[in-house]
Amino acid sequence: MREFTVVKRDASGNTELSYTGVLVERNESFVCIDAVFALDDRDLGYVHLRRGDRFREWFYTDEWFNIFRVQDGETLALKGWYCNITRPPVIAGASVTADDLGLDVFVYPDGRTLLLDEEEFARFDLSKREKAEAWQAVRVIEIWVTRRLPPFNGILS
Repeated sequence: MREFTVVKRDASGNTELSYTGVLVERNESFVCIDAVFALDDRDLGYVHLRRGDRFREWFYTDEWFNIFRVQDGETLALKGWYCNITRPPVIAGASVTADDLGLDVFVYPDGRTLLLDEEEFARFDLSKREKAEAWQAVRVIEIWVTRRLPPFNGILS
């Protein structure tokens, strides 16, 4: 069991959150970790996150997103996948750092998608290239979902 640290930064590079998980898999283009949701319960309207929920998290060095599979901490029932649109992360040693660009996609267990936080994304001072990369990342996630590519091969429909 190898501990791995995740650092979430905002679009300006300021650290917002840091936590640890356990390394599941790593290669030259991604890292996958398991983590436990340790924050207070949050009802986001489209999903309820509870302390103890299980997250399997993928960070891809060649993509502008990361993906968190969310499971109930007690029953292990799939709640969905939370996809953060980010700059490609930096994976170094036993840590991964990603700059969150505000835009998110939630994928329900049945494969439906929900685009989130467009207003937050619009407030960031990003270059035209970064904005284009972020919207392309949303399209890539939708393609992966439609084709049931990993980690969306567990869609329940």
